[in-house]
Amino acid sequence: MRLRRFRDTLETGAIVRGALVLLAALALASCATMGDFGERAGGSTAASAEAGHAEQLYTQGQLDQAATEFLALADAARGDAAAHYRLRAAEVMRDRGDIEGAARALGDIKRRRLHGDEAQRLDLLDAEIALKHGDLDQAEALLAGLGDNPTESVRVRALELRARTDLARGDRFASARSRAVLDRDLSGADREQNRRQLVEALAGLDIATLRTRIDTLAEQDALRPWVEQTLRGKGQPLARALPRPSRPVGTVQPGGGGALQAEGYFPPHRIALLLPLSAQFATVAQSIRDGFLSAYFADERARRPELHIYDSGKSPADAIAAYERAVADGADHVIGPLQRESVGELFHQSLKSPVLALNHPDTGEVPPAGSAEFGLLPDAEGAQVAERMRARGITRVAVFAATSDWAERAARAFRAQFEAAGGSIVGETRLADKDVNFATAITQATAALGQGADAGVFVSMRPQQARLLLPQLKVANINLPVYATSHVYSGEANAALDRDLDGIEFSDAPWLFGPVPGRPDRNAVASRIDSANGLGSRLFAFGMDAYALLPYMDWLLAHPDSYLNGATGQLTADSFGRIHRLVGWARFQNGVALPIDGALDSAPLQQ
Repeated sequence: MRLRRFRDTLETGAIVRGALVLLAALALASCATMGDFGERAGGSTAASAEAGHAEQLYTQGQLDQAATEFLALADAARGDAAAHYRLRAAEVMRDRGDIEGAARALGDIKRRRLHGDEAQRLDLLDAEIALKHGDLDQAEALLAGLGDNPTESVRVRALELRARTDLARGDRFASARSRAVLDRDLSGADREQNRRQLVEALAGLDIATLRTRIDTLAEQDALRPWVEQTLRGKGQPLARALPRPSRPVGTVQPGGGGALQAEGYFPPHRIALLLPLSAQFATVAQSIRDGFLSAYFADERARRPELHIYDSGKSPADAIAAYERAVADGADHVIGPLQRESVGELFHQSLKSPVLALNHPDTGEVPPAGSAEFGLLPDAEGAQVAERMRARGITRVAVFAATSDWAERAARAFRAQFEAAGGSIVGETRLADKDVNFATAITQATAALGQGADAGVFVSMRPQQARLLLPQLKVANINLPVYATSHVYSGEANAALDRDLDGIEFSDAPWLFGPVPGRPDRNAVASRIDSANGLGSRLFAFGMDAYALLPYMDWLLAHPDSYLNGATGQLTADSFGRIHRLVGWARFQNGVALPIDGALDSAPLQQ
């Protein structure tokens, strides 16, 4: 007897209910129009009208009535038409959770009576029935038998079934991989449900398994960002594959009609900037907004895009509402929002206009196709400092970090990158803001360090803390090169206070130390705009880069070897829609932060 299975019943929980929504949408997408089918099967106009009414009931969520009408049509029809209506009745019953009803509806349907993708859809139903009955071999055989060229709706449904089959067999990694591929085909609640199941599958794997299995994935594998995020959530970040772009965007070349044009340049026409202007991030948002506007008004093109600024509020719901207002007002590109939670929720939506988000969501999801995420990540800086130190021949390091979240993220990323490159962390400590005497912590962290040329110190902290630490290192006779992330610099010249930081080499935004082509001069801007000073200076540069990225975003996403010289560093993109920033380097000399070698090198040394 044919295996008749269907999804778990609605009473089995939220996961099943979410998957039912997904499959219902896909099933509807796979159906031919009733008029076309009626002509093909020789059905009457009345039967076609009745079938159309059944489909309408289905789309309205009236599944019981839709199934009843399809069964009535099947009983009244013969041959191909009867087979078609029975298949549709079974699919509707599957979508409402009636497994036995779906099996009865199919009856002894003959494959030779089916047309188009209907035979594949029948195999999918049989695979679901097999899975429900615990016959995993049969389910896998049916899925494998779909062929190399299934229709799009069948392909998507098959991926979801394959994910559930792998999970039932105990292969969480394979299940997650299918869901990572499926992610790009879904939107809204369907994508959110799929991502939740993907995360749950990976969360059930131990660290050793995740580390071993990710090595089998190609750099562009859709599952890689999810495994990376899962490991970060378990306190085990991976070393980053830092980009090595070689082609600057904007190379002038002949265009249509003999005019010159910049390679990769595609200007937006109406843009919307979403920032939390009235919430707790208002100060941060102001610096970003002012940097964005400075780049906007410095744009010398004949026609700048139309710009509107929206308050993205305090919550993800506020941000989504602001996005929808912007799109309704005609925005063809949206920049923002800023808060990580809002970015994650926006990526769950069906985006009508592409987004350049100003942060990376903590939940690990990547942007929908055509959109991108851009942020000043402490993790990325920590990894690049590690590469810098290894390129300088340093193999043994003591780590000193503050207890804040950003400092911890930078320190963990540093460790992962440094150890992956063959280095060793010989000591590590955390320093609380209230502490002023670091003697014991220094002794513990540097006990095994020594004074060799291959030894160094990494610090992840604000300048106030570093000004206390550096003199105490010297008192402890630790005279080694010290490297840090940009957080060690206040963003303003203060030689009197920063003399204690002399010798520290750190990563930072090139714009803070010298001119960047196409960006307003920092000294001129800082004298007129308060938000371009101090800690706000990097955010100001970040806002300028957000504006500069827009015309080249599509090109960068399609050409990972290309880069844009930005105020915050060299900007490049990967195939997942993430903008990466290769930082510049500076060093404190006589209390003044200066670019190394007279010009801020914005790429790590090659090993």
